[in-house]
Amino acid sequence: MDKLGVSTLLLRLVLGVSFFIHGLVKFQGGIEHTVGWFDSIGILGFFAYVVATLELVGGIALILGIGTRVVSAFFIVLMLGAIVKVKFAVGFLGTPEMAGYELDLAFLVIALFLVINGSKYLSIDEAFFK
Repeated sequence: MDKLGVSTLLLRLVLGVSFFIHGLVKFQGGIEHTVGWFDSIGILGFFAYVVATLELVGGIALILGIGTRVVSAFFIVLMLGAIVKVKFAVGFLGTPEMAGYELDLAFLVIALFLVINGSKYLSIDEAFFK
């Protein structure tokens, strides 16, 4: 493995685990709370299920290296939505009540890197589609 391949693998795994945990927490904490919060900020509550499922399933896909570029593209859209709709108003670092968009921006840039470069090391995609 070369340095770029290992670095890319680490980015894919960290992004995958991070999104998986965010999705899992939404379901474990009671998805109805997330649905209510979405409704309260003017987003149809149904999208809470879409977002949580994307985070959960997309996180697993990244960990396994399945559809890395496609999943990462969806995560870019998700992070842009979060930044524009929710986080931008509270600023980069946020407020005592809400985190800013610094983590969302970092996730967005990692996802963008994966869309551009892919991630072949230790991936199911590479094993099946050489």
